[in-house]
Amino acid sequence: MASHAPFRSPFGLLKRLKISPPTSVRLQRACITTNIGTSNPPSWTQDKSIAMQMMKDEYGDDFEARIAETVEQAAGVTLPYPSQPDPQLREKLDALRLPRAVQALYLRPLRRTPQYGVPSCDLQLRSYSVRNVEFFADFALRAAYYLHLPAKGPVPLPRLIERWTVPRSNFVHKKSQENFERITLRRLIQIQDGHPETVQLWLAFLQKHAYYGVGMKANVWEYEGIDVGKQMDERFESVKPALNERWTRFGRRQNLATEAKVVDMINSDVFKGAGGKGAPLGSA
Repeated sequence: MASHAPFRSPFGLLKRLKISPPTSVRLQRACITTNIGTSNPPSWTQDKSIAMQMMKDEYGDDFEARIAETVEQAAGVTLPYPSQPDPQLREKLDALRLPRAVQALYLRPLRRTPQYGVPSCDLQLRSYSVRNVEFFADFALRAAYYLHLPAKGPVPLPRLIERWTVPRSNFVHKKSQENFERITLRRLIQIQDGHPETVQLWLAFLQKHAYYGVGMKANVWEYEGIDVGKQMDERFESVKPALNERWTRFGRRQNLATEAKVVDMINSDVFKGAGGKGAPLGSA
């Protein structure tokens, strides 16, 4: 049975009450406005700046004078150093200089002037990296200068461009293709009026101190006199004994008498032992 209206429970009224959530009140702070992400930097003379406006209101007509005075005071401030160096020690340090070999690293490589301009060697440097090939070309020019070899270059040569088209995968992506490209950079250094032995020494030095990722290819020219044929015959006569000793181990021997000796040599224990007769499972 429903109760009478005056005796209705007050808890039923709570269903109709609407309690709004607490609202936040935004407080405006006095700060310096900065433009983040824009090309216009923050300016101290903008009227929109709240802090500057407050300073203008505080100082009034003396605002510009106060700013100028602050700038003058800041200009004469010197930062304290932990310890001042001795003047005599400072003069000695300033008088010292680096060794010439170290100073030369910050300058271009020195070069020798050729007298006749006759080419002796063409050195070609190849690499996939510009930094590596330029560094090693500079090193080669400096080494040529200290060996008294006139060098020219480095001359940039046309690039070698190689391209490949291969399948991307052998399973799902086997029908799709992928392109690869490789660019080879080249530099040319030419040695002129160089002695053959000095050129060989220069190439050996570069090969000993080779830089990673840099390949070398050299074409060397040697110039002889008119009687070069006689010189070659003399060299051959001096090398002939050593060649005869090597040629005796090659081909057919003249001291092999007959076929019977060949059969006896094949049936000998020494020959069969070399073929594995003395092994545990060797054939008889």
